[in-house]
Amino acid sequence: MFCLTGGKKKPLKAAKKATKEMDDDEMAFKQKQKEEQKALEALKQKAAGKGPLTGGGIKKSGKK
Repeated sequence: MFCLTGGKKKPLKAAKKATKEMDDDEMAFKQKQKEEQKALEALKQKAAGKGPLTGGGIKKSGKK
């Protein structure tokens, strides 16, 4: 009547990834990506301090 196989099952273990050696080109590329990311974050911080970029458009007057 009772089944002892119920309950949570343990997840399967993932196979370990083989660590590959990076050559100079790959290291330079990674470094360049990090620098670009830092520059982008700095621009985001600078832009966040200001108000909205677009203030134009049709403005409605109070007259009817």
